Amino acid sequence: MTPAKRMEQRLKRLQEHLKRENPILVDTVNQYRELDAIAQKLGLLASGESYATQISWWPLISVLGTFSAGKSSFINTFLGVDLQRTGNQAVDDRFTVITFSPDSQVRTLPGLALDGDPRFPFYQISEDIENVSSGEGAKIDNYLQMKVAPSEKVRGKILIDSPGFDADEQRKSTLRITDHIIELSDLVLVFFDARHPEPGAMQDTLEHLVKGAMRRNDSSKFLFILNQIDTSAREDNLEDIVSAWQKSLVQQGLSAGSFHILFNDRLAVPVPDENVWARYVSKRDADYNRIMARIDGVNIERVYRIIGSMESLANQIEQQAIPRLREALQRWKKQVLVADALLFGLLAIALLAMSVEFGYWEGLLFNPPWLASLAGNVWATGAIIIVIALVALGLHFLVRNRFAKRIAKRLGNEDSFGNLSSAFLKSTKFWRSIFQCSPAGWSRRTRGRLDAIRHATDRFVQHLNDRFTSPSGDKGAATTGNKA
Repeated sequence: MTPAKRMEQRLKRLQEHLKRENPILVDTVNQYRELDAIAQKLGLLASGESYATQISWWPLISVLGTFSAGKSSFINTFLGVDLQRTGNQAVDDRFTVITFSPDSQVRTLPGLALDGDPRFPFYQISEDIENVSSGEGAKIDNYLQMKVAPSEKVRGKILIDSPGFDADEQRKSTLRITDHIIELSDLVLVFFDARHPEPGAMQDTLEHLVKGAMRRNDSSKFLFILNQIDTSAREDNLEDIVSAWQKSLVQQGLSAGSFHILFNDRLAVPVPDENVWARYVSKRDADYNRIMARIDGVNIERVYRIIGSMESLANQIEQQAIPRLREALQRWKKQVLVADALLFGLLAIALLAMSVEFGYWEGLLFNPPWLASLAGNVWATGAIIIVIALVALGLHFLVRNRFAKRIAKRLGNEDSFGNLSSAFLKSTKFWRSIFQCSPAGWSRRTRGRLDAIRHATDRFVQHLNDRFTSPSGDKGAATTGNKA
């Protein structure tokens, strides 16, 4: 089966699933197909690739941070099930994907269950790991596992618990998966251990979970949580602890955002001063309710995010990919013309010097001995002209191909809208003139197809708004939408 047919089967299965769980998104898959066709025509996507696989169609909540930050305890409390092992030391070095179990059994499945199932956001993640760390792709079970739990809190959601960031031999692969998770997540809970206000030993965590958050246009999905804050109750210095963390994170590039504080009642030891403890509990409860409200809202946010991603991709193709390709093509054309001029100029000078050396000139008249024999031989003359033309064309295409590959390397292949390097190489094929300014596959019709996708996005958003709100004040419409 070809990659294109495999992808089409995967999209059909996705639509069948959406018909059961979220019918409003069924037509969205067709719009992603249209985006795929445009991107494949431009060379941004290869045959068998789809933008629909770059997002999670299930609401995805990730819990990230260091091993001592109490992530597992939080997850167990949230689920109401003792699913994850807890401890002050690293007790699990794999990413754990937690999903709903329809029976009362808790099961642990290997990483292959995720890597080989296209319904989950880690489908074929082993290939990415292999590209980052050679030989590690086959060890997918060292990085991923899936646990199913009979908790209604994860019905219709995916929850991901991350390992620590201190395994040097697996660090690149671990961080590659972390970036993948962050990209797909609707909500990212970033846990820090409030008992250690100096984060100097967590550079990887800060780089990927703090600086990375500020570089994103969806940084609002990050919630920074100071866990185990109850340890400061005896000194009653809650504000000082929070301030120290904020200062440390600002130094790492976090210029916005707020902290939530948490601690586990089962593990906390109340202090004698009831007023101080009541203040801590009140602040904890308020922040916990805010976190739960965000978790409860991910189902709606996921629908809007999927639709918004579709419009964002259409805009990125037209406003980022196409201008960059045009600029690269212009640079390529200038470099080829300059190189051609230098190459053929030097070649002409060399031929002139050779002709002078062989005495082919009589004053300013070019008159080599063999010229007269060609005068009456049309076939020989034509053959020489063809050979000269082929040599010239061969040199020209050698030059343009070399410059094309050099520019393509600088364009990269990991942009969210696709492989810009591949698209550029498609626009520099031998049948395309260097004077063509528009990328291959880009035309007024293509722009119209992107406009149609954007219009479809607006209709989807309006339909969603009709389900969840009623600007006209019609309570019946909003009620009907909420029931749906």
